[in-house]
Amino acid sequence: MLFGYTGGALMRNYLFSGPFAEHIKNHVQLKQAVGYKYDAEAKHLLIFSSFTAEKYPEASILSKKIVLEWCAKRSYEAQANQCARSSILRQLAKYMDGIGVRAYVLPKGYYSAAQLYVPHIYTKDELKRFFYQTDQCCYVGECLYRHLIMPIFFRIIYTCGLRSSEARLLTVEDVDIITGMLSIHHSKKDNSRLVAMSDQLTELCRNYSESVHNLSKGSDWFFPGLNGKPMTIVNVYHNFRRFLWKAGISHGGRGKGPRVTDFRHTFACHCLKRWVTEGKDIEEYFPVLKTFMGHYSFKETAYYLRLTADIFPDISIKLEGCYPEIIPQLEGDGDETY
Repeated sequence: MLFGYTGGALMRNYLFSGPFAEHIKNHVQLKQAVGYKYDAEAKHLLIFSSFTAEKYPEASILSKKIVLEWCAKRSYEAQANQCARSSILRQLAKYMDGIGVRAYVLPKGYYSAAQLYVPHIYTKDELKRFFYQTDQCCYVGECLYRHLIMPIFFRIIYTCGLRSSEARLLTVEDVDIITGMLSIHHSKKDNSRLVAMSDQLTELCRNYSESVHNLSKGSDWFFPGLNGKPMTIVNVYHNFRRFLWKAGISHGGRGKGPRVTDFRHTFACHCLKRWVTEGKDIEEYFPVLKTFMGHYSFKETAYYLRLTADIFPDISIKLEGCYPEIIPQLEGDGDETY
């Protein structure tokens, strides 16, 4: 059977198939109803539904055999990808089990997790060298505005602490070049927030807009890619790697870093370090950082307390004195994506 579902921030149409199509549809709807974007997960479940439609069309239960066959590691994928796929299916199984449908729930930690990535915190010198290279970006006919986009795009991520996807998906009307405010929509867990830019960055955005968006509509992408679409993840990554190389910042290869999202991590750590050295009340400023970065819980922001303490040991005593119970062990952040 086929069950269509239109949902998510971009209103994609998912046509789930197979014996569990209705349960998948209802599961995705429930996740999104409570505030999760659940778009990437829905795509995975769409593929899973096709898998069951082809191999187990008559299945009445989500058996251990089906679960383990689907979750088996593929030759081309990283360990982290297998764990992510398994987690998505585990959530579906828990949902089905909760409504009385027989389903095998994969034990948590069934597959060993890959070693988590510890963010690279850029030094001031590295940032200076990197942004110098973005400013040297040349015009190319295939991407008319690349030389204008790159200096602004990476500065926005660092100075505003944005996720790469938040910067990529900004529209013209989301960037107020008069007040210097960014409107972030449909971010992680479908949250929205306002982010203030510095006067210097606002001026750069104003000059950029005069060159690129004189005839643009408010709904047009602030950082346009090809064919009326936003700049792609692949495009961001390829330019990022080129600027890193020219700036003389070593890269360990895909998955090893530094990564684009490390600019966001660096922003948070530099904020905390500056506040501590300036004698600010961290207990008062901590909620500000949480809201500014669009975190859903204090636990997400607390990660930066631990990271800052490890990167800048001279302020660790002050940080741990403020939040001795919520500073987590430094384990890397596997949930920040491009």
